[in-house]
Amino acid sequence: MNARRIGRYTVCGLAFFLALTAVAERRIRPEPRYAFTGSADPVEGRRILAEFRQLGLAGDYALDFSLRVMPRRGDERTVTGRLYGTRNEVGPLSLVEFPAATEGARRILVQNGPQSAVWTVARDGTDAVAVGAAQLFSPLAGTDLTAFDLQMPFLFWPDCVFEGVVSVRGRPAHRFLAYPPDEIAAARPALAGVRFYLDTQFNALVQAEELGPDETPVKTISVIDLKRTQDQWIVRTIDLRDEATRNKTRFRITGAALNLQLPRVVFSPAHLPVPPELDASVKFEVFN
Repeated sequence: MNARRIGRYTVCGLAFFLALTAVAERRIRPEPRYAFTGSADPVEGRRILAEFRQLGLAGDYALDFSLRVMPRRGDERTVTGRLYGTRNEVGPLSLVEFPAATEGARRILVQNGPQSAVWTVARDGTDAVAVGAAQLFSPLAGTDLTAFDLQMPFLFWPDCVFEGVVSVRGRPAHRFLAYPPDEIAAARPALAGVRFYLDTQFNALVQAEELGPDETPVKTISVIDLKRTQDQWIVRTIDLRDEATRNKTRFRITGAALNLQLPRVVFSPAHLPVPPELDASVKFEVFN
């Protein structure tokens, strides 16, 4: 065997080995950390999750929000936007719109549920394009918020373990550990899993932690408070914290119009390049 052939087989063998190593790394799974007290019955866990996945606001809605970017170093700034929401046969569906002056796409459509998907407006502004798994983790509007944060697909990942009941900020919560599906694992191999917590009384999300390979949280999503408006409870404030940089982004609802009936075309990917318009009769309750 000549030197050229030996070199070729060496390179091919190395590439094969690296490919196998990458697959192995993607399959590294954090071990569940079962609670010391109470039961971690998997049947009960599936029931809790199934119930949670069916919850949501009644009717369609529109929410005005602010994103307060709070870097560890540097000046703070605020980005505003509007979120339109509904629910279809697949699951929750949201259209998020940012001001024209912000960086990147102005509108993003987020489908959650077992068959999740995300679309944004093409660069030429004439069409909608699907967002790939890797792009889910790209910052939106120049903030630390990502499409992954908006979608929270881990709430519907099928490979999910119930770890039992723990205390989160002084309240009991059901804790789950969700493992990313193949598409997400391939696009984000450093994401080993997501551990999330549901309040035992209200069955509402209170916290989620994106875990690195060593199971250390790399990003934490915390629900800070709720607000009752128009006979429904909504999440008012969510903090997103990058544990590496210690930068924080605060998502806060500043106004709400609930119990709406929005045209279905508003939530169509094909209609995404067209700015949505609300009927003049729609009134927002503005929060201080």
